[in-house]
Amino acid sequence: MKKWLFLGGAILSEVTGSLSLKAALEHPGWYALMAAGFAGAFVFLSLVLRAGLPLGVAYGIWGALGVALTALFSALLFGEPLTPIMGAGLLLIIGGVLCIELGRQQAEKTRGAAAVGEAR
Repeated sequence: MKKWLFLGGAILSEVTGSLSLKAALEHPGWYALMAAGFAGAFVFLSLVLRAGLPLGVAYGIWGALGVALTALFSALLFGEPLTPIMGAGLLLIIGGVLCIELGRQQAEKTRGAAAVGEAR
C-alpha cells in the first residue's frame, strides 16, 4: 500500500512541477514550486522503487497519469485545447499502462507457479 501512496505523491509532484513551469512563463515566482515539484517527483519515485514496485510499472503509471492529469489541468487552468482526439490518445496511453501492469501480474503468477513446482 505504501508504494502506491508514494507513486501518487510522485505523480502529483510531477504534475505540480509541470503546471508551475507553464505558470512561471508569466510569473517567474512559480519557478520555485516547479523545482520543488520535479525534485519531489524524483524523491517519491525513488521511494516507490525502494518499496518494490518494478521500474517499468512505476515509470509507466507515473508517466501516463502525469500526462493525463497535466493535460486536463492545463485545459482547466490555462485554457489549452483538449480535443476528442487528444482524449483518445490519453486513453490509449492509460490502456497501454494497464497492459503493462496486467502483464506484470501474469509474470508474477507464472513465476510463483514455477517456484512451487521446483519446490516439490
